[in-house]
Amino acid sequence: MSANRFGYGQFTGFQLKIIQEIITLVVFIVFAITYLKEKSAWNYLVAFAFLGVAAFFAFAFKSTGPPA
Repeated sequence: MSANRFGYGQFTGFQLKIIQEIITLVVFIVFAITYLKEKSAWNYLVAFAFLGVAAFFAFAFKSTGPPA
C-alpha cells in the first residue's frame, strides 16, 4: 500500500508533493557532501532556506483539505 494513501487523509496532494521534494533534496545534499565531496556555499544555503520558507507557508495556514 502506498504511503500517499495513508497521508492523503491528513495532508493535501500539494503538501505530500512538498514533503517528497524536501526529503529528496535533503538526501541529495547529504549524498553530495559526503560521497561527492561537494563544498557547501552560502548561496546554496540561502536557496535551501527559501525552500524552507516555502514549506512553512504550505503548512502554516489551514487549507480546504482533500474532498470528503
